[in-house]
Amino acid sequence: MIYVLNSKGEPLMPTGRQGKVRHLLKEHKAKVVSKCPFTIQLSKERSNVVQEVTLGIDPGYENVGVSCTTESKVLFEGKFKLRSDITGLLSDRRSLRRSRRNRKTRYRKPRFLNRKRSDKWLSPSVRSRVGSHLNIVAKVHKFLPVGKIVVELAQFDIQKIKNPDVKGVEYQQGEQLGFWNVREYILFRDGHKCRYCKGKSKDSILNVHHLESRQTGGNAPNNLITLCETCHKKYHKGLIKLDGIKRSKSFKAETFMGIMRNYFFNELKNRYNNVKFTYGYITKNTRIRNGLEKDHHIDARCISGNPSARPNGVYLFKKVRCHNRQLHKCSTLKGGYRKLNQTPYEVFGYRLFDKVKLNGKIGFVWARRLTGSFRVRDIEYNSMSEGITYKKLELIEKRSGWIADYRQKL
Repeated sequence: MIYVLNSKGEPLMPTGRQGKVRHLLKEHKAKVVSKCPFTIQLSKERSNVVQEVTLGIDPGYENVGVSCTTESKVLFEGKFKLRSDITGLLSDRRSLRRSRRNRKTRYRKPRFLNRKRSDKWLSPSVRSRVGSHLNIVAKVHKFLPVGKIVVELAQFDIQKIKNPDVKGVEYQQGEQLGFWNVREYILFRDGHKCRYCKGKSKDSILNVHHLESRQTGGNAPNNLITLCETCHKKYHKGLIKLDGIKRSKSFKAETFMGIMRNYFFNELKNRYNNVKFTYGYITKNTRIRNGLEKDHHIDARCISGNPSARPNGVYLFKKVRCHNRQLHKCSTLKGGYRKLNQTPYEVFGYRLFDKVKLNGKIGFVWARRLTGSFRVRDIEYNSMSEGITYKKLELIEKRSGWIADYRQKL
């Protein structure tokens, strides 16, 4: 599919006639606006005849499925992968800011105790993902005349997931009922024994250890285990490893979907007309009845209401970081010197995540060196070259907030 805009930049129905598009470009009656997905803009005014196009959205914590369909054709399908490093970066920023308050500065009273949160407040990591969902919808509206939006709303009962037999008053009687705090519950759960040595060290002092860091994993019970003080110290010195002891299932994705579903749907209604919603069990039933495989873009096709529409291919999109705001490295060199943590804006005309061609294959600039040696990877992070001169690369498209590639079959 080649996507078409009129002279004012408004989307028209896409076309599959590549020969006609080639003639329009050759005669300067159109220009290329975007290469992935390939979009042209006409130079002269044309009649805006459009069909009824439905956009189906399968939202998710890490993966978002999108499908634009008519009754007979799939006009666009894409799988969008969101960033998963937001929480870690925010934790690093918080620790650096807190240490800065006590590093070579006089004492300052905290100035944030008078701040208030609005009723629509979302945590930064959740807000980033919701913003990415809205950005995806806006991105599709730029090259397709979407007339209707259908989004799947998912609601998870986390206590039901943990215990399928829970009911009634049992919802108010969680796993920590009767304990003073989380630490007391963890010690009781583990039988007041070290999970590593099983009491062989004879150390009577017990500590509660975080499997993931407190900043990223929090103080949830499934992130905590009991270790005796001897084993705890050995672990942090790197003398022992907790092989086979992993955090149990995290419910971050389910919690996120519960938080964002109403906010995302209401925000869509404020921005666009004709926004509808559906539920997961309806999507599953539609997919099974039509004999379709389970995938994010296929679920989105079922959500759009046209599961039998003829597919064309799938676009893969991955969200990448736009800027590196950490101006200096955390480690301090000799003499108190902190090395800059950034390269020039362009290195030999290339920026990070620029789309390039290498040996006839599509890849992205993953690292740049001032010597001219670049690292190139494909959209699935597979290495194409760990060190190749920039002279062997062919620039296809400058970077944006998303890296994208097309798959004929996926």
